[in-house]
Formats: sequence, structure tokens, C-alpha cells
Amino acid sequence: MKPFLITLAFLTTTFSQAQDFAKHVNPFIGTGGHGHTFPGATVPYGMVQLSPDTRIDGSWDGCGGYHYSDNLIYGFSHTHLNGTGVSDYGDILLMPTMGEPSFDNKVYSSTFSHANEKASAGFYSVKLDKHNIDVRLTTSTRVGFHEYTFNKAGQANIILDLRHRDKLLEGRVKIIDDKTIEVLRRSEAWARDQYVYARIEFNVPMKNSKGIKNSNDLDIQTLALSFSKQVKKGEKILVKVSLSPTSYEGAKLNSSEIKHWDFDKVHKAAIALWNKELSKIEVTSDDKDKLAIFYTALYHTMMQPNIAQDLDGKYRGRDNQIHVAEGFDYYTVFSLWDTFRGAHPLYILIDKKRTADYINTFIKQYEQGGRLPVWELASNETDCMIGYHSVSVIADAMAKGIKGFDYEKAFEASKASAMRDILGLDAYKKNGFISMDDEHESVSKTLEYAYDDWCIAQMAQILNKQEDYKYFMKRSQNWKNIFDWETGFMRPKKNGGWDKPFDPREVNNNFTEGNSWQYSFFVPQDIEGMIEAYGGKEKFEAKLDEMFNSESKTTGREQVDVTGLIGQYAHGNEPSHHMAYLYNYVGKPEKTNAKVKYILDNFYTNTPDGLIGNEDCGQMSAWYVLSSMGIYDVTPGDLLWDITLPYIENIKVSVDGKKPEYINQPFEKTRILPQFSLDFKEKEFFPSIIPVPVIQSESKAFKDNLKIELKSQNSNDVIFYSTNDATSKLDDRIFIKYTKPFSIDLTTDVFAYVENNGQKSNTISATFFKKPNNYSINIKSVYNPQYHAGGPEGLLDGILGTENWRKGDWQGYQSQDFEAVVDLKEVKELFSFKANFLQDSRSWILMPTHLEFLISTDNVNFTSVGSLDIAKNSGIDPKDENSFTREFGVLLEKKKSARYVKVIAKNFGKLPEWHQGAGGDAFIFIDEITIK
Repeated sequence: MKPFLITLAFLTTTFSQAQDFAKHVNPFIGTGGHGHTFPGATVPYGMVQLSPDTRIDGSWDGCGGYHYSDNLIYGFSHTHLNGTGVSDYGDILLMPTMGEPSFDNKVYSSTFSHANEKASAGFYSVKLDKHNIDVRLTTSTRVGFHEYTFNKAGQANIILDLRHRDKLLEGRVKIIDDKTIEVLRRSEAWARDQYVYARIEFNVPMKNSKGIKNSNDLDIQTLALSFSKQVKKGEKILVKVSLSPTSYEGAKLNSSEIKHWDFDKVHKAAIALWNKELSKIEVTSDDKDKLAIFYTALYHTMMQPNIAQDLDGKYRGRDNQIHVAEGFDYYTVFSLWDTFRGAHPLYILIDKKRTADYINTFIKQYEQGGRLPVWELASNETDCMIGYHSVSVIADAMAKGIKGFDYEKAFEASKASAMRDILGLDAYKKNGFISMDDEHESVSKTLEYAYDDWCIAQMAQILNKQEDYKYFMKRSQNWKNIFDWETGFMRPKKNGGWDKPFDPREVNNNFTEGNSWQYSFFVPQDIEGMIEAYGGKEKFEAKLDEMFNSESKTTGREQVDVTGLIGQYAHGNEPSHHMAYLYNYVGKPEKTNAKVKYILDNFYTNTPDGLIGNEDCGQMSAWYVLSSMGIYDVTPGDLLWDITLPYIENIKVSVDGKKPEYINQPFEKTRILPQFSLDFKEKEFFPSIIPVPVIQSESKAFKDNLKIELKSQNSNDVIFYSTNDATSKLDDRIFIKYTKPFSIDLTTDVFAYVENNGQKSNTISATFFKKPNNYSINIKSVYNPQYHAGGPEGLLDGILGTENWRKGDWQGYQSQDFEAVVDLKEVKELFSFKANFLQDSRSWILMPTHLEFLISTDNVNFTSVGSLDIAKNSGIDPKDENSFTREFGVLLEKKKSARYVKVIAKNFGKLPEWHQGAGGDAFIFIDEITIK
């Protein structure tokens, strides 16, 4: 039984009384710092997020379209993402101006002052300084409502700019009459093919005064239009914009949500919608800041997922076809790597109907797209982040008794997602872990796949699928294959052994937005087993203490997401969110209480920079809501919850539509909550797997011979191994008992497994290459420590890197040219000189602009044997966003004698204006130098 755990009753709600919870919401929280939220008007889970845009440069802190540090508004667009780390949305931008209309956003934009800006739940207003225009915004679920007050007489314009923010693939405008237009905006950004249809209605006739388009026919390709009218001082123009993902007809149907022109009536309706949702958790406190932080956090969790179907149920599916949702509502924006941890457990707690809708959406996306969503946006799979965490949401809902979706179909979809052969899953299934050789972010993927597999096993147990249960329970223990029992960390493996050097503070491509400290405690499915692996409760507690008390500084790559450091704990990013609760499992709830209270006190404030990291579609705020209540779901997919001392004493929750009741007895340390009306199923015993052995050596490539050592975790393990070199046949593989290190002198495959008490581990392998020569290299440049490819000899080992540079086979040089001298050890007749380079423009890695080979007999006087103007003659476009490799070389018509070969590759230099990282320094990535 888990220590300090409780079972919660399933909580549903109705709007209690007529209390005004919305008044506590401060939409400016998170709009500064790195919160990436937006302050505009929206309703719970609405299709429309009508908000000002102050950022159009693609900058990281502008992902939500707005940043509190800005003083320039470009306009008001109708879709926004809440706290993401990648930019998208900003569709259907309108901007009121006066005088001669312009489509230059530097001209139509306007300064503003926060003194003239207000935001509340369902409402936003601002004064635009340039033309003294007052703007008020509110929304219904699918319709944005604008009110523009022109405080000067003259020509008023409303600019529609379809080019705003992301890449416009298709822009179409139909002028229906002088009050109505229809729009299609199809765009590409994070979502590769997003459709937004809109119906724009004015309350007064407007004249199409100006436009720019790609064709003489207005209906073909429109980029921007202006609609104008002469106004008197103080005159208002009202605009309604309804959205649809499916069609013009859908947008017209959705416009019926608001059939009048009463702005205040729409605003009041928006407040009522917010109060209905926010009333699901009632908080009373004399601390106004606490109330603001709590209800804004709850508000942020309810800004998404977003309804993505028309009023008649039509939606655009993952197959880009139009479907009808029958018996459920279809949603979009599933940031599942973030939200499976806290936001979805909160939804399961307070919103049974929508939880079932989300899972039905998942199932439809599986049926139409072949797999469950990972990070779905506007019916596009972005493949951002890792894991298949839809299964966590499904398993948690099944464990907690949520009905309204097909359990069998959900299991089928979950199993199909886990049985694919991409993103390292093929190696994971074969070897029981992912190594650097297989896939980047190998440690994080192994750990998160293992948790997801446990979730699938819980579904299988509920559905009495015993073989599936056993299979996925075994996979759920794969974390043990990357746990280094000697250092006490989850570590990356390369070629069968631990990657070296190892620094647990280093943020690198073996982890997803983090380092080993931030991933070494991610075994939510087997916390008792994790504690045992660390050596027991005392040692595990000491390890947690060490993490929280270490220096608050990471090494390696600068990772903007890693913020809110307490030692190596990083509250600003999701992998750390459960860690403070782990003290409960070693009998130290007082440490959980202290850590949780510190985080609540210090990392959430009633200010624009009041979030310590990205909001991440409600996850950062869900942690606050749950922890304030004194509960957290460390293991979604389990019936039990962890507890801590409540941060806010008087909290009521509506249970099954009844009168709101306290969820705790005040002043007591433990929560007293209604029980689930479910029979608790004891988990079936499942035997522990035998972790794989470790194949250790000094390097992957060698000159003469190489010593191989095999290790395993337990003293009573027996290791068996086999070797196959160029003289062997795979069919002749015979495993022998390992007793001591051995040497090899040919290119050799080594295979090994462990036996213990009749059980056997997976068989793993490593390949060691005998170098094709005895050359050495003196690199004049300095490679980035993260991109070392095994050191200087990695450029001469005969092993070519792939397009996936994150696996560690390439050397990277930033802000400098590459220069190196290869020593052939004796004078040779030479005729061919080649070098391999890689480009991944989005990652700042670009081909060199110029390459030259020079030769020498004395390492002092060099003569050029050929050069290549890559920038001019290769035909490679720096804007090409694909990751690819190219070999460049010089072939001599007549051989020349030399001992030394110098290679010089010129760096691309500063990234140009068209690049998202404009002004930054490009990398050169080089792998192999070949000389014949």
C-alpha cells in the first residue's frame, strides 16, 4: 500500500449558487517572464481566443502572441495558444485604424499603455494610442465580438491581414455584401496544414477600400483587405467573427451563437460560462492574491483543450476529411507530454463529460490517422515531445471509472501506438532500452515509454487481457536497463555501455528538455522498485535531498525551459513536477509539505511574471490547483492520490451535482474525501525483469586491439557472451560464461545477456570497429563539448553519422571555421580528399560556405590541392529545413605526395534576418574525413 495515499471520489459539478468566481481571475498572470500566456477574451474550452498580438517575430517569449514587456499592438487575432514553447495560431487578424489604410504592419500597428489596458475572464480592452481608438473584446465559444470606438472623426478602417504571424498557404475572401465577408485562411507553422474559415459581420455597411492579392480575381488568393467608413467622433463599429475548421457554411452556422449586437450581453454570458466552470472548486480566503492566483490557475487549465467542431458536430479529422462527431464533442490542442501529469488528472476529478470527449477524440484520431495523438494541434500531429501519453489519460480514466467511451477500442488504439517501430520503439522492444545509437533523447524516451507501457498494462488488467498485461508489465520495467546502480542515475548508453564522460547536471540530447537529475526519479509506475534500486528508503531520501540541495546550475546546452531551480529540481518544466511528493514514499511527509509550500509561495505570484515557466496548456497551473488542495496524482493510471498539507484551508468541491462540500476536515493533516464507488483491484504480482549487462570499453573504434569488459548489477548474476568478427558467421554464435575481460583485434560484434535464478535478460550487442588506418588528427578549432563525436579520432574512425545528429556522431563548431591537420604517419601518394557535413537549418546547423584541402610533407608549408565554393555552386539552399548530409571532395587527375593534409571549412557566419535565430552564430557539423 502506498504511504500517505487516499482514494478520491469522482467529482462532477453544477454551478453553485450565483457566486462570482470570475472576478478573481487575472489574465495578465503569465504574460510576462516565460509564462507565454495571453490576456485576451475567451470562454472555457472555446474555439476562439480573441487577443492582442504584440509579437510577430517568432521569438520564444512571443509564442502566445503577446508579451507584457511590449508596448506595440499589431492587431487582434482570434486563435492563441496558452503557454506553449512553440509558436503558432494568430489567425484572422483585425486592426482598426484611421486615415489612408496601409497593409504594412509597421504602419497599421499602434502603441499602447498598460494603464489603458484591462483584462478579465471573457473580456479585454485597450486604447490604441496612434489614432485614439478604444477597443473592447469578448467572445462566445465560436464567435469573437469586437467593439471599436473611434474618438476622432474621419475615415475609419478595419484591416484584415491574412499574412499575420505564420506562413500563409491559401487566403480566400468572399465579399457577401457590404456587411458580411467570408474568409479562408490556410497556413503552415507548427501545425503543417491548418484550416480556419471565418465569417466576419459588421454592424454597419463597410466599403472595401483597398486590398492586396496574388491574382486579379479577389476570390482566388487574397493577402490583406481594408474595410472603411466615415465616422463621427465617438462612433462605434461592432464586428463579429465566427470561426469554423470545416467550411464557410460551418462558420455561418456558428455565427448563430450571437444573433444580436449587444456587447455587454455577450460579455455577461461569457462571465456566466466562466463562473459555471470555476465554481467546480470553491475557495474562500482573506488573501486576495491567493484567490487571484488560484482562480487564474484554474482558469488557465480551462482555456484548452479547445472545441474543434461546428454547432452541427462537423469537424476536420486527422485525415483532413470532414466528419461528424456523434455522441461526443471533438476537441483539439492536446499538449499531452505536459498535461498527462496534472491537468488531465484534474479534468478527471472535476469534468467527467469532457474527459470522455477527449478520449473519444483520441480514438477518432487513431482511426483517421493511424495512431493516438502525441501533441495534436488543429487536427495536425506535430510530433512534438515524446512518449504516447494519450494512454496515461485513458488508463487514468478507466482506473477512476469514467464511462462514455469504448474501453476495447481505446485499448486497441493504445496497444497500436506502443507497437510501432519509430522513434526508438524498435530498439526499445528488442533490447529493453533505447541507446544513443538508436535515437536521440534515449534516456527520456526509455523512461516515458516504460511508464506508458504500465498504463497499457492497467487497461489490460481491467479488460482481463492477461497476455497483454504480462507483456506490457514486463516492458514497464525497462527503466532498470538504463539505471546505473554505481552512480545512482539514469544514464545514456552507447554501443552497449555507459556513455562517457557523464555529468548528471548536463542538459544534452540524451534527455528531453532536462538532464539526468531531472529524469532519474521518473518511475511513477514502480516507485517502490525505484527506491529499492537506489538502495532503500534512507539512500533514496538522501538522493532526493542531494537533488534539492545541489547548486542551482545546469551544464551543457542552454535550455530555456529549465527554470525554477531548487538545486537540480526544475519546477519550470514538467519532468520535475511529481518529485516533491516522493518524500511521502520514504515516510517523510513533512519534507513533501515543506517543498510543496515553498514552491507554492515562491513560484506563483499575482503578477505578469507570476509563472516560473511556460504555462504549457494548463499543466503549470494544474500543479498549483491540485497542490493547493493538498493532493497530487503522482501515478496517473492508479486509483490512489498523494496528499500534502492544504495550502488553502477552505476548499469545497461539488460532488455528483450536490451542494458543494468541504473536501477536507479543517486543521487535519490528512484529507477526508468521499470514496470512489469502485471495487479497488489489487495489482497482480509481476516478477522483476533481469536488467541487461553493460558492455564497456575505452572507445568504439580502435587501432590495434581493444579490451572489453562486461558488468551486471547483482553479484549473483551470470553473464554470457558471444563474439563475431569478420571470420565468423552469425549462425555459429555460441554463448560462453563471462569470467574476465577479453581483447579483440578485429572489427567485432559482441553479444551478451544475464541469467539469474532461472530468468534471463534481453540480449544486447555492441560493435567495435578496427580503424581503417593509423592516422591521427590535430584539430585547430574547438568543438562544442556536447557535439564531440567521441573526440578527435571520431573524424577518422570510418563510422559515418546519420541525418539524426542528436545521436552524437557529429562534431559541432559554432562561431568559428573548422581547421584540422591529418597526419598520415608517412608520405603517401594521394588522389582523393573528402569530408562529410550536415545541415539542419532550424537547429542553426548550416553547410560551410567554402571548403579547401591542402597538403604538406613537413606540416609547415602547405599547398592547396583544391577548393569548393559550396555557397555558390552546391545548389544547397540554407533555407531548406530538412536535415541532410553531403559529402564534398576533391579528386586529383594526378597523384601527389604528402604526409599531412589540412582541411579548412568556412563557417556560414551570422544567421540572416529570415532565420528565426537571426543574429545568432551558425554551426558547422562535420563527421568523417576520408583520404585516399
